[in-house]
Amino acid sequence: MTARVCVARIGAAHGLRGEVRLWTFTEDPMSVTRYGPLSTKDGARQLEVAHARTARDHLIARDRLPATDEGEYYHADLIGLAAVDAAGTPLGTVAAIHNFGAGDIIEIAPAHGPTLMLPFTDAVVPVVDLAGGRVVIEMPGEIEGEEPDFDPPGVR
Repeated sequence: MTARVCVARIGAAHGLRGEVRLWTFTEDPMSVTRYGPLSTKDGARQLEVAHARTARDHLIARDRLPATDEGEYYHADLIGLAAVDAAGTPLGTVAAIHNFGAGDIIEIAPAHGPTLMLPFTDAVVPVVDLAGGRVVIEMPGEIEGEEPDFDPPGVR
């Protein structure tokens, strides 16, 4: 095994665009952007800093992600794409992709009004067209099932 030198510590996520806090142990903190691929302590994962900017006592950095295969994409690639219905009518833009533990959710920000939070499934998002800069949204219908067995607040 070759000797290794710890040049940085990766901290918590920063923001919504895949950035992380990075504490460097180098004389010039920005030099980590020029080292090429870095590896985790156990050597199981390699990372390359694609972009970094200074913060108070650390850097804000983004990984250089590997290229995707045909038909594949990263969630970050979807942010800012136009969201349209099957007829091409604009619904808004993709604001975020969330996962609260029960599957991915796509957040659509319309020109006016509150955002739409929809399941990010093949049925609701049948088309992701990166080259065309859009996603096609099939609005889900009502959920079939029993009526709730409680009265909503303020209803009697």
